Amino acid sequence: MRFSDPFARKPQRAVLSVAAAIVAVTLGADAQGAEESSTTLSPQALQEIAQLEAEIDRIEAAAIERLAAPPDNQIQQIELLGKLMLYDKHLSVNRNEACAFCHMPETGFTGPVSELNRTTGAYPGSVRTRFSDRKPQTHAYAPLSPVLHYNPGQGDLVGGNFWDMRATGRRLGNPAAEQAQGPPTNPVEMGLPDIACAVYRASQRPYRALFESVWGPQAFVIAWPTDVEQVCDRPGPATAGDPLPVHVDPIDRGRAGATFDQMAQSIAGYEASAEVTSFTSKFDAVLAKKAQFSPQEQAGYDLFRGKAQCNTCHRDGGPGEDPLFTDFTASNIGTPANPRLPYYAENRPDALGYVANPQGPSFVDGGVGTFLSNGHLLSQPSAVDARWLKLAPDNQARMQVPTLRNVDKRPYPAFVKAYGHNGYFTSLKMITHFYNTRDVLPRCQPHDAGEGTTCWPAPESTANMNASRVGHMGLSDAEEDALVSFMQTLTDGYAPRNRQ
Repeated sequence: MRFSDPFARKPQRAVLSVAAAIVAVTLGADAQGAEESSTTLSPQALQEIAQLEAEIDRIEAAAIERLAAPPDNQIQQIELLGKLMLYDKHLSVNRNEACAFCHMPETGFTGPVSELNRTTGAYPGSVRTRFSDRKPQTHAYAPLSPVLHYNPGQGDLVGGNFWDMRATGRRLGNPAAEQAQGPPTNPVEMGLPDIACAVYRASQRPYRALFESVWGPQAFVIAWPTDVEQVCDRPGPATAGDPLPVHVDPIDRGRAGATFDQMAQSIAGYEASAEVTSFTSKFDAVLAKKAQFSPQEQAGYDLFRGKAQCNTCHRDGGPGEDPLFTDFTASNIGTPANPRLPYYAENRPDALGYVANPQGPSFVDGGVGTFLSNGHLLSQPSAVDARWLKLAPDNQARMQVPTLRNVDKRPYPAFVKAYGHNGYFTSLKMITHFYNTRDVLPRCQPHDAGEGTTCWPAPESTANMNASRVGHMGLSDAEEDALVSFMQTLTDGYAPRNRQ
């Protein structure tokens, strides 16, 4: 994003209450008459969101221009289709939220609104008064995750996408494609009531002809009911009595499902392209002997592979391995609950009668374990393998190990990025300090000014908490800084100087 820094100030470390995150100006225009419990956002957040939306429109317009002379290579055609759909806000219920709203290149394809990262942690959906329960993950490098499987030798589930691995990839053979199928019908994200609505909306878009050229002319040959517009304009979820509210015959339902799969595969194709998954960081330049680490970066890398043991989970490669800085397993690092999440307050019906979080303030994110035992409350892009139910207790509260690539990519130095599944951490230094001192520093008292520096709150959940490699690494402040310096070399877009 061509963003300036309109709110340059030191990020707050004190955790805000939910009430403090509900301020000033509402985003409730898409859900008129929402109850007072509906989350509202500050003028700063609204300004950044408006800037973000303009940038998304600009990128989409440039991609649409390419349709006049599309690539003659099918792989590149699929990538272009995927990009067009990722930046297409018409694929959301209120035609106001593209996938890119939570995944922009200037932040490494994760949350692009500094003020949301600093305050709410999660992002509003197409119904702007609804928020998710987690912070957005990056979708760069996500297509390189293996299909979710159980490795009995190491006793771990490996692969999939999403924090809880619920985009398994076992149906389409591609976790990133199945991940792309989650947000369109997630009521707190893009909010459509039926996957057929995504297909119908795509059939009305400028890229229809290219889609039919790539995937076949049958893609949109569906006898749409006369009320499809009205049905698809009503935010999900669908009712229990009418779970597929776009009423088409079984053959057209099957065709809509196949086209929705192809839409998702196109998106995954773009995410796997060099435009998104590019391997162009300083780290990659060092591997290619086109650059050298600074002394502090080298010290950080030595710590990463040695004393700090980061490389155990955030692997930097090996025989036959790309340096993806994840091992695709899951872990509970003991992240504190983030009371800034508006999701905690979504326990009363909104203007449409929807309750996103029946548990309210008592909600505890069960991560992979909850997916295995119950599915995910908000979206289930992949079926749960019932044979894995016995693995649920050992995976309760565990979250997928994220890649560290682009972990510190930001559009300007004061931009706040959020870290952890719930966005509790608001700087790379803060989460590094947590890894180092979780079990060394005392528990914070309520409203403790030292939170994040001299004390830590209790974990959101202690189930299966990683106690072997997290919490007491014995690093000095300077060593923490060196680790941060190394991780900053993982930002894509590095341009090595010509070496004579």
